[in-house]
Amino acid sequence: MKKWIINKPDPALAEKMVKQSDLSRLCADILVSRGVSDIEKARDFLKVGEIEDPFTIKDMQKASEIINNAVNEGIKICIYGDYDCDGITSTVILYSYLECIGADITYYIPERNEGYGMNKDSIKKLAEDGVGLIITVDNGISAFEEAEFIYELGMELIITDHHQVGENLPRASAIINPHREDCPSEFKTLCGAGIALKLVAAMDGGDYHMAMEEFSDLAAIGTVADIVKLKGENRYIVENGLTMIKNTERIGLLALIKACGLADREITSTSIGFMIAPRINASGRFGSPKQAVELLLCEEPNEAERLANELNTLNNERKKTESEIMLKIAEQITENPNILNERVLIFSGENWHHGVIGIVASRLVERFGKPCFVITIEGDISRGSMRSFGGFSAFRCLEYCSDLLLRYGGHKGAGGLSIDTDKISDFISMVQEYALVNHDIMPDLTIVADKYLMPDEINENNINSLKILEPFGEGNREPLFLIHGAIIDSVISLSNGEHTKLKLLYGNGCYYAMMFRTKTSDISLQKGEKWDFIVSLENNTYNNKTTCTLFVKDYRKTGIKQLGYFSAKSIYEKYLRGEEILNEYYSRICPVRDEMITVYKSITKSGIGLDTLFMKLSASKINYCKMKATIDILLELDLIKYNAYEQKVSLIPVKRKVDLEDSSHLKMLRSKI
Repeated sequence: MKKWIINKPDPALAEKMVKQSDLSRLCADILVSRGVSDIEKARDFLKVGEIEDPFTIKDMQKASEIINNAVNEGIKICIYGDYDCDGITSTVILYSYLECIGADITYYIPERNEGYGMNKDSIKKLAEDGVGLIITVDNGISAFEEAEFIYELGMELIITDHHQVGENLPRASAIINPHREDCPSEFKTLCGAGIALKLVAAMDGGDYHMAMEEFSDLAAIGTVADIVKLKGENRYIVENGLTMIKNTERIGLLALIKACGLADREITSTSIGFMIAPRINASGRFGSPKQAVELLLCEEPNEAERLANELNTLNNERKKTESEIMLKIAEQITENPNILNERVLIFSGENWHHGVIGIVASRLVERFGKPCFVITIEGDISRGSMRSFGGFSAFRCLEYCSDLLLRYGGHKGAGGLSIDTDKISDFISMVQEYALVNHDIMPDLTIVADKYLMPDEINENNINSLKILEPFGEGNREPLFLIHGAIIDSVISLSNGEHTKLKLLYGNGCYYAMMFRTKTSDISLQKGEKWDFIVSLENNTYNNKTTCTLFVKDYRKTGIKQLGYFSAKSIYEKYLRGEEILNEYYSRICPVRDEMITVYKSITKSGIGLDTLFMKLSASKINYCKMKATIDILLELDLIKYNAYEQKVSLIPVKRKVDLEDSSHLKMLRSKI
């Protein structure tokens, strides 16, 4: 169960905004709930009329002059990119422009096994191939040794990057990075593709018209894929890019859109993030980033179709590999269910594909609601990826463990590391130590709704009005709403039970709610019950009839008190880890006989999820601690089975008389009272 935060927008501020604009009241409520408190701020957020002169960025003038001179003098230029979607789109933007103006141009993107950024072997080969100028995109700001090596070989270097800058800068003829302390640019959060777009505009004299018309489609894809905040200039780039994608003549992009199944659908930031970008990223993870570059540069339809299908195949391979790793992690959890009681989850395995361990870590965070490391053991050296949330900083955790690590880096929400394999055990202990010292109470995974949605607010016009808030992404998430006390009318199984559709009665209306990737067998919603839902909204038109559809993001039985749930869960896990808890808590943990019988009778043969069981028991006022303690007692007595990975319990046929008083776990709890 996730923790819900339901925003309560100030109605007076929202009403004032409506009177001063043509915004719907629903849109005004959403903006106010996100801190946009007046119409001027709303205008600034919704419509970025222009972006900064490209020459505002430090060294942009110098870089454009050096590159233009190199083009005029026939100096061979190499774009040195990165193997992710941002690096690939950045490479294509700059390469395409320079090729168009007659440059002697090539590009180089390292394969994933070469590691991130520049390396001396590739630099040496570029020098042997006659390259005189290297321009990095989406990398280079930390390449100190490689930069010196470039000049030792008689080449020149220009760095364009958007990653954080250290105390010193590498040697380069120009360094374009808005994070430089001496950079006067006010907008700092461009991705690599956004910077490449600005560099093209600078080389074209500073006007954005050509750059936006030719390359904003690619810049939009890179911006969404790199999960930079969609505010200010990034919003401007993505808005314009989405318009260009609708009318694109880029053969490779059209083929990719078709391969994604989006040919007859509107392209949005969401479809870029979930459909287009993963396929481009798959080339760097499971094939070669050159495949994606060649596709985006391709001008022959049949070749473009072939390359797009290759990326589709690679993306399917990526999904399969993720699933295989998840299955191995499920096996580890089955062998040692107690691992899920730790403050931070850490899993490792032999030769897990390092290109997807970050994605797997994200999926585990979503499933178990805890910060997570996934480590691939590759001989004597292992690599890991972490995902976190809330107040638990991935970077600070890695920094705490830095004496054990060969390399590490990241930010609050994510991090990466390299470590000697024989130090993994010590690393696990130190991570848990960091969590204990710095987070007595670990953060809970949260989901935020913009407001409590009344029944009369669910209508076609209101839902259409939300389009003005697009594009959605990092820093401007899709609007979510609380539906409180909806009555279950029917539960409909879709795709052989893999997905579920609900018919809900809410106020005087009847609505359908879609629950994708939620098996009908995993939910216990009964006709007539009242449930709360956090949903997004969408209009669906079929046979010229438009209906309002809800898409469920999370749900719980009406009346559930989340504060008690999360507090009890934290206390019980502390108890299981052997950490000190107040003596008074033991009486809240230890169940009496009638409570244990109630829990047992609520479990089914087919199985029930722990959160669903907790909601089912809510009328009995059995807290989470007593429920979980009872489960551990029933497990000890072989009365139930527990699938820790799926967080489900199920009954075992009783073959003998069992006395609950025989449980050593129960006796230990009683002894603490």
